[in-house]
Amino acid sequence: MGRRVAIVGTGQTYHKSHRPDVTSREMIYEAVTRALADAELTIKDIDAIVIGNMDHFESINYVDAYSVEGSGAFMKPIMKVSTGGTTGATVAIAAYYHVASGIFDKVLAIGFEKNSESDTTGAILTCSDPIWDRYSYSGAIPSLATEASAYMEQYGATQEDAALVAERDRGNAMNNPYAHLRKPLTVAEIMASPMLAYPIKLGDVCPRTDGACAVVLAADGIAQKIAKKPAWFKAAAVRHTYTWFGDSTNYTEGLVSMQRASKDAYNQAGITKPVEQLDVAELYLPYTFAGLKWIEDLGFCGKGEAPKFVGERNTHMGGKIPINPSGGVISTNCIGATALLRVAEAAIQVMGKGDQRQVPDVKNALATGFGGCFWSDVVILSSERP
Repeated sequence: MGRRVAIVGTGQTYHKSHRPDVTSREMIYEAVTRALADAELTIKDIDAIVIGNMDHFESINYVDAYSVEGSGAFMKPIMKVSTGGTTGATVAIAAYYHVASGIFDKVLAIGFEKNSESDTTGAILTCSDPIWDRYSYSGAIPSLATEASAYMEQYGATQEDAALVAERDRGNAMNNPYAHLRKPLTVAEIMASPMLAYPIKLGDVCPRTDGACAVVLAADGIAQKIAKKPAWFKAAAVRHTYTWFGDSTNYTEGLVSMQRASKDAYNQAGITKPVEQLDVAELYLPYTFAGLKWIEDLGFCGKGEAPKFVGERNTHMGGKIPINPSGGVISTNCIGATALLRVAEAAIQVMGKGDQRQVPDVKNALATGFGGCFWSDVVILSSERP
């Protein structure tokens, strides 16, 4: 095991559908300066930087070099990471490894996306095989619709069951001043929204957001001097399945990346009863049905039990395990930063800095990343040094 590592500061932009007032570099700078201010550090204190986004969306070459004026990486080591929707979580995990290795003491992790200046659909189409996959899985919505349909068929879940996930998260976003969509959405309104690909409707899916997030990580012995209550890394796990959509949506336990990643993370953190031992979860849920099936994959409830578990408000604020106090991906989706926001928001909960979205007495928080061909990252943070 390497050195113990903690998050000591977080920063993010005020997320919107369009930020014409800033370039990507300036947007990154906003998040970086807020994270450094939160940790009461300057860029001179940072030893290295890890940055990531969906660079092919915005046709930016050499994101690590391009972003220097915003990231502050001038004459510093910097690494670019891009793993699809999981990018933000993978950036956090890579930064964790940077510090845990003993090579660097303080590392800055950055995720960003300017979706208003990107060609998301055109880029996503290239990830599916043109012969075997593209007809059925041409983009995010069709592949997720396939998963949703399979779940409904297997367990008898309804569209209303899924809609409650969006109602919950959009309600939570009202307490987060940084969230993109800060307007409540009811189950009835979701059901009445336009159908995109059965059973997914417009109200079931995440928005396209311009935004950035930055997180400061520090080594044991240094973290305690920076933060009153550091958020310690207790576990970090990554699982990537096949790039063939038809195979990656095989829902047997052996192929589901979220199950594999969470089991690894739970083993690292000594978690045997997730709902009892975790106090809050920030989950990368790009659409509502993920809020059902994936909590089963995480072991929050048994197979087919998610509709009842969510319906009984166990995942709402004040429930057994509050999910997405920030409003989650359903409310904000700046893709390269989205999973880093999950890690940052989990750290905010552990550090007790959540203001109106704070869950009381958080000891252990879980964050996930999702992307690519149903790939998954899982991070567990704790108020207690491992």
